Amino acid sequence: MCHNRRIGSHKVMTEFAAWEKTRADWFYGFKLHLVINDRGELLGVKITAGNVNDHDLVPELTRSLFGKRFGDRGYISQPLFE
Repeated sequence: MCHNRRIGSHKVMTEFAAWEKTRADWFYGFKLHLVINDRGELLGVKITAGNVNDHDLVPELTRSLFGKRFGDRGYISQPLFE
């Protein structure tokens, strides 16, 4: 993600970068999604455009996992909550 004043000079990973609205402001960039276990070991990685819904990635990133999953509010959808 880059500050809005620097968008014109942004040239890194342009195939992933996109506009997204947050509660506070707009941003231009991409997102890095990580899945770790309780020991801090990396289990999954995905880079997406900034405008991709976080909760759409949960099934793909956690397909091989079982048990409870914890994440921030952006990753929780009604079907996942149930």
